[in-house]
Amino acid sequence: MEQDNQIFGIRAIIEAIEAGKDIDKVFIQKEAQGDLMSDLLKSMRKNNINFSYVPIEKLNRLTSKNHQGAVASISPISFVSLEELVEKTIETKEKPLFLILDQISDARNFGAIIRTAACCGVDGIIISKNGAAPVNGDTVKTSAGAVFNIPICKVDHIKDAVFYLQSSGVTTLGASEKASKEIYDVECNQPLAIIMGSEDRGINPSVLKIIDETAKLPIHSSIASLNVSVACGAFLYETLRQRR
Repeated sequence: MEQDNQIFGIRAIIEAIEAGKDIDKVFIQKEAQGDLMSDLLKSMRKNNINFSYVPIEKLNRLTSKNHQGAVASISPISFVSLEELVEKTIETKEKPLFLILDQISDARNFGAIIRTAACCGVDGIIISKNGAAPVNGDTVKTSAGAVFNIPICKVDHIKDAVFYLQSSGVTTLGASEKASKEIYDVECNQPLAIIMGSEDRGINPSVLKIIDETAKLPIHSSIASLNVSVACGAFLYETLRQRR
């Protein structure tokens, strides 16, 4: 974690949260206790801040400062709201293209997807507040700076984002190896949101139940699936091909 993008110390992190800073994740020392730590936990839960418990050795690797059992990473970008992203895009584009990432947790995969999304003209990326990869140095580097050129928004629940997009006239399409159709047989030349699932579990079953359609990529191998960033690129470029 880069020193310029981190906050250490319980009180400092609480103040940053209350000031509305875009905090990606907080690392808390395992079995940490005390009134101040209790206040931090309350503040994080109240503001839906992603956090995890780690050994003290992890915190010591993140910073050599007196961290008091807590280190936070600050996002290098500002996130937009879902309503702002969708409304502004629909006002200016006849066939908007959104990308929803359901619990993709690897920062390098995230960065690679952002880079491809920017190349394909994606209008915005939607991620979950909890469980998603942080926007950190690895993300920025792997995206080749594209993270600064495409709107990203965080939502409490992916399902809510799906419902909101559907109510706004956007078709939702999920990538699933269990789909009956291949992506090449799906109509992508329309207002569309493509949903990619996590590296290990795919799209959450509760999300799969509510999306409009699913599609897969042909796999001519005993290997069950592609890397999620590669699969996402294939979906996006087929969408781009249909729209040309």
